[in-house]
Amino acid sequence: MNVTSPQIIELTEYVPYVLPRSLLSDAVGEMLWRDYGTQVNVDFPSPKTGDRWRLTAQGWVGHIPLTSEHHIALRPKVKLGNLLGMLEYAYDLKSFHFLEGLVDCQTLEEFYERLADILARRILNRGRQGFYCAYIPKTEHLPYIRGRIDIQQMVTRPWDTNIQCHYEEHTADVEENQILAWTLWCIARSGLCTERVMPTVRCAYHLVQGLVTLQQCNPRTCIGRQYNRLNEDYRSLHALCRFFLEHIAPSHETGANATLPFLVNMSQLYERFVALWLKAHRETALKRQALDIQSQERVYLGQAQTLYFDIDLVIYDTATGIAKYVLDTKYKAADKPASGDISQMVAYAEAKGCQEAILIYPTPLAEPLNIKVGNIRVRSLTFSLAGDLEQAGYDFLQNLLGVDILALIGE
Repeated sequence: MNVTSPQIIELTEYVPYVLPRSLLSDAVGEMLWRDYGTQVNVDFPSPKTGDRWRLTAQGWVGHIPLTSEHHIALRPKVKLGNLLGMLEYAYDLKSFHFLEGLVDCQTLEEFYERLADILARRILNRGRQGFYCAYIPKTEHLPYIRGRIDIQQMVTRPWDTNIQCHYEEHTADVEENQILAWTLWCIARSGLCTERVMPTVRCAYHLVQGLVTLQQCNPRTCIGRQYNRLNEDYRSLHALCRFFLEHIAPSHETGANATLPFLVNMSQLYERFVALWLKAHRETALKRQALDIQSQERVYLGQAQTLYFDIDLVIYDTATGIAKYVLDTKYKAADKPASGDISQMVAYAEAKGCQEAILIYPTPLAEPLNIKVGNIRVRSLTFSLAGDLEQAGYDFLQNLLGVDILALIGE
């Protein structure tokens, strides 16, 4: 049986792509518009578009399997190496050395496949050692005694020959392993792994599947988990699982054979990367200036606390505890800051009693911002994604704080 390779339409962030009307049916175009309109702006063939399709990726990268014949590949506007560097910080992959040897990947799909191979092989290795087990409390109506007897139930139902027992079962069917099983199941359905890697993914999945109940896991379950000497190696496994679970989106199709899209929200990734880069350099750069940083700080409005907003980043003076800067990342293709973004930053600064508000962009603006609104100074700064990310971070801090960061830390 001959299997025809799907037609892959490659889109780069914010760059319009035009294709003839004949290359995309109305039904497929409507599917893209309805199910992935957030990721891709779809202009249907019309006199305005010269009777052609015009597709524009909206700040997302990844892979969308529309049908078996049509796939959409969303390419980043930044270099792939820098995208991997952002992911390394954002998902704490740096501390586990996952990306060593992966910098030569040519596409995001290749990176995805090779990371999936790493996860599957590590799970197989853990299986050879024995999966983590824990004691789970259970209550069952049994024909024999196991654990602690429910005396009250026996007294109220003396005719019942079965016994209500409370006991603990030593099992591998725990959340630690359920996360692994669900992640492997999602990877297997993504359609992004070739036959070079799929046998390893299937083997790892079937190994775990035989021990646990397959149930959907939220990526948040991978965060803030407690580990001990028996399952410390699960920390790195769950870091990888979080990466996959956050970016494998639900399919617009139904059924066991539906293919799952892989999508990375670049705005969220940029926000998380900047925050974690700054936190990673807190000891060497910020604390030497008596500063500390908090991310995603929630500020409530009014006594009822029903209204609130979350500030991307707040930098505090450690001596006084007073907010010195409020910062917000803007992953946008813009020449100048939007009026709404300026108003937002003024509100953030007012709420924190702060006089410095910073808008952070990945590329320099044609019309940089440096104004005062009342007592609040609002500026635009760049944390560039174009070159070396470490140098870009130091340049950003130097422009923010007005000091030579590299000289400050003695490099």
